[in-house]
Amino acid sequence: MAYILNIETATKNCSVTIASEGKTVVCLEVADEGYSHAEKLHLFFEEALRQAGITFQDLKAIAVSQGPGSYTGLRIGVSAAKGLCYSLNIPLIATDTLEALARKITIESGRIVPMIDARRMEVFAAFFDNDYTKVRETKAEIIDENSYSESLGTIHLVGDGASKCKEVLSSERFIYHDEIIYPSSNEMSAMSFEKYKKSDFVDVAYFEPFYLKDFVMTTKAKS
Repeated sequence: MAYILNIETATKNCSVTIASEGKTVVCLEVADEGYSHAEKLHLFFEEALRQAGITFQDLKAIAVSQGPGSYTGLRIGVSAAKGLCYSLNIPLIATDTLEALARKITIESGRIVPMIDARRMEVFAAFFDNDYTKVRETKAEIIDENSYSESLGTIHLVGDGASKCKEVLSSERFIYHDEIIYPSSNEMSAMSFEKYKKSDFVDVAYFEPFYLKDFVMTTKAKS
């Protein structure tokens, strides 16, 4: 069996899945306001493998969510994934964070717009069709009342960046799925297996997360 370990750390959700042949076997995750990824991630690896009844040596690949998202979260996830690939001598798979978020809902028509909060009124967003084909590239964009005016039909908004758009995107054609906040490694199971079958791997040495924006260091004002 093709066991793949999927890692999602692009947002506040620290999520790990063991999947077999594209099906989730075990999924462990926690959304922590304090970003506890560094503390939780390796514990999740061990527990997920234990629950699945396998060892690290049974894994055929490691998949990691490539972003966009939190700079720190992405660095933690990618560093852990690379370390496992090097030590186990297995390939690395990178999956689109926004696609995983889009896959949390099923629609018959319209567009899915997954949004990850990028502070203030800015979001990381892309457009996906009802079969999860990306139909507009990922952008970091500031949302106002004119956003998406060129797009016709119903737009389904998901993610932690969507809720802050309600006041400016208030037309009936915008449908908010408030229950869907963060991407999960669960949706990565099918995505990573499809890439595995095609040998669609990234270079472990040179792969970098898709940050989309430069990292900006913030410091607290002196009292």
